[in-house]
Amino acid sequence: MKILAIDYGDARTGIAVSDLTGSIVGWTTVIHSWNREKTIAEIVRLTREQGAQRLVMGFPRNMDGSEGPRAELYRAFAADLEQAAGMPVRLWDERRTTVEAHSILSETGYHGKKRKNTVDAVAASLILEGYLSYLRLHPEAPQGGV
Repeated sequence: MKILAIDYGDARTGIAVSDLTGSIVGWTTVIHSWNREKTIAEIVRLTREQGAQRLVMGFPRNMDGSEGPRAELYRAFAADLEQAAGMPVRLWDERRTTVEAHSILSETGYHGKKRKNTVDAVAASLILEGYLSYLRLHPEAPQGGV
């Protein structure tokens, strides 16, 4: 089963899609848009184009596990995406994914504009990897999420 992961942002939204077996990240991209409706439409298009059967979206939590200041915005976006895509959106704890993504890109020599255009796809990959690991460790659990 292909899974599409989303690192939602105001100006850029990272997308990562698993391979057919749902075991590794197989494809990534970034949607450049400030328009919420256009971002949703593009995610729905990519979901269909890539044949994704499940959606998982990063969800902002504080380091103590409480919901971050943008939590309600993300819940509303996920609800609208769910309606547009016709499938549930699982919210997945995204603590430290952007920090990790910047670290990975620094270690591999990505700097400046090159990093800015890639960091969201890397963060989406980290969200997807975390979710796939959860599914491997908890095969009997219902699909996981916040």
